[in-house]
Amino acid sequence: MPTRAIEFAVVPSSLGALLVAASEKGICHVRFADAGVDPEEELAREFPFAELRENPVRLEPWSDALVSYVDGHATHLEVPLDVSGSRFERRVWTALRSIPRGDTRTYAEVANSLGIPKGARAVGQACASNPVAVAIPCHRVVAKSGELGGYRWGLARKRALLQREAKDRGGSASSAPQRRPNADRPSGCASSLHFSRVALPRPLRCERRQADDFRFTDSFHTSPRRSRHRALRLHAGAAGYR
Repeated sequence: MPTRAIEFAVVPSSLGALLVAASEKGICHVRFADAGVDPEEELAREFPFAELRENPVRLEPWSDALVSYVDGHATHLEVPLDVSGSRFERRVWTALRSIPRGDTRTYAEVANSLGIPKGARAVGQACASNPVAVAIPCHRVVAKSGELGGYRWGLARKRALLQREAKDRGGSASSAPQRRPNADRPSGCASSLHFSRVALPRPLRCERRQADDFRFTDSFHTSPRRSRHRALRLHAGAAGYR
């Protein structure tokens, strides 16, 4: 199998180091890097068959845009995305990008919008599988109880992102984001979104069991990953999915 190059950069932000990785088509991975964790090793686990190259110069426009958004200096984020996932995951991620900045939805509301009234838990798992933190705003999905639910990158970061987005809409820094299920406004994440088309089987969970559900970028693919399974468990344990 021919290898593909993925270029990456690690940049500082107010919520911790941010790893940004991109294929030739756009950003394919964004993650927060916790202290004591090697972000390049984590990236290698996500893309074990890709050639990784550090290239902060090429990625600077995109990483600067992401950091500016995370730090609250920008209210609009526009970067090209090149992500892969099952058909169901892609539907959820598209729905997340329609949630306006400063608003939130519950897992159940997202499931209902997709025509799957009992799909709240599956929506939570798709949120946990989101490969591009912030650019696909899974942090805007919360529990029906009003609690934050789960977040792969930690609840403190989720709370900070929501508070900054709410503040920019005219609320105080401590005010809760609005929940407007019928709102139809720009989300603040107007990135162009490219879904890959090559099908390969991958034995993961829930909505991702059928081999034809998978689309991977060109010739590189991902294997079952402990980091993703851990993220699913974090959401399952914290979210409540209501």
